[in-house]
Amino acid sequence: MNTIEIIRKKRDNHSLTKEEIEFLISAYTKGKIPDYQFSAFLMAAFLNGLNKNETAALTEAMLYSGKVVDLSSIKGVKVDKHSTGGVGDKTSLIIAPIAAAAGVYVPMISGRGLGHTGGTLDKLESIPGFRTNLNLTEYKNVLKKTGAVLIGQTKEIAPADKLIYSLRDVTATVESIPLITGSIMSKKLAEGIDALVLDVKTGNGAFMREMKDAEQLAYSLYNTAKAFGKKCVAFITDMNQPLGNYIGNWLEVYESIQVLRDGKKNDLTELSLILAGAMIYLGRKAKSFEEGIEKAITLLNSGKAFDKFLELVKVQGGDISYIKNPDRYPKSRYHKKIKMLKDGFISFIDTYEIGMAAIDLGAGRLKKEDKIDPKAGIIFNYKLGDKINKGDVIAEVFSDSNEKINLAEKRILNSIKLSERKTKIPALVKQIIN
Repeated sequence: MNTIEIIRKKRDNHSLTKEEIEFLISAYTKGKIPDYQFSAFLMAAFLNGLNKNETAALTEAMLYSGKVVDLSSIKGVKVDKHSTGGVGDKTSLIIAPIAAAAGVYVPMISGRGLGHTGGTLDKLESIPGFRTNLNLTEYKNVLKKTGAVLIGQTKEIAPADKLIYSLRDVTATVESIPLITGSIMSKKLAEGIDALVLDVKTGNGAFMREMKDAEQLAYSLYNTAKAFGKKCVAFITDMNQPLGNYIGNWLEVYESIQVLRDGKKNDLTELSLILAGAMIYLGRKAKSFEEGIEKAITLLNSGKAFDKFLELVKVQGGDISYIKNPDRYPKSRYHKKIKMLKDGFISFIDTYEIGMAAIDLGAGRLKKEDKIDPKAGIIFNYKLGDKINKGDVIAEVFSDSNEKINLAEKRILNSIKLSERKTKIPALVKQIIN
């Protein structure tokens, strides 16, 4: 095939065949197509889009650029969850043990934080000793033993995605829904799953700020999963405020312990039970979605989900003494309570800015090589619609740098708007696609 002709075809807004897409992905992964030509294809795809068949072909080509894990030796339904990312979104740490405790197998390959959103791997690695770099043999063994496994992308899994994502990052082609779909689904399908729960965030703290964009992405991911014969349910959920109250790697593990062990109830708990219920239903451990949620509540309240979390942490090398006694964890050098300067009802939170404040403190990275301080972060005490008085502590911030504390304080105070009357609170779940 002729690379230039394929680029020209997509440039002129014609549909590509499955064979043409397979050729492009295979040749680029093997180094037979230079970056400048593949960049031209990415921009043509970005500007003109890819239809449903092209998106499925792209996903399949990226999927089979590496190994597809065979989990057929493990008898039972394998279900994963994918979130498009947000501030304080730590649901994976809660729902994986709940679903596993219900008898669902949960093979979860997660990513790192970049930009204003946190990454599941960074949160898990804040637990001393926890290993996310398991090889595929260890991956299978842990899944078989505990019912869940949480690792990072290996070299064998969808290598085309790593190459293409790096190029998208420097060619202004990241925000393409078909390209995002191929990136996400090639990794998820390579895990060996039978079913997938999707959590697509929308709002000022999400990558998809507008509902129409979140809907388009959710349907693209959902349709691609169905095209590969996978059971799927997609939720579009709100990210106009941090999820839960804790933001930062160890702080988010700490809040997960509060939910799993101590019975903490907030929007994080509510969403975790919904997502876990969907996983239990897709995993055939409940006859309906509602029964799945009821089972999730029972497993949470009985302590079985927390016991499963302890087991999972231990098997992957983590020191469970910190999970049993989280107050033992090292503390940041500096800690400051941020007080409100006036009275009112919280009507707006710039969630993106809250995420960036956490990065200022050292909890995230702006460049891949940046080091993370696992102790750093924010406890955000209020929610949209809450009444707050002058002098009330809106947030607490933690860092090893006093200068960073002051920078984060300004961001947080500037990110909040107050009104004289209580405003409408956004729904946590905006839409379900099933």
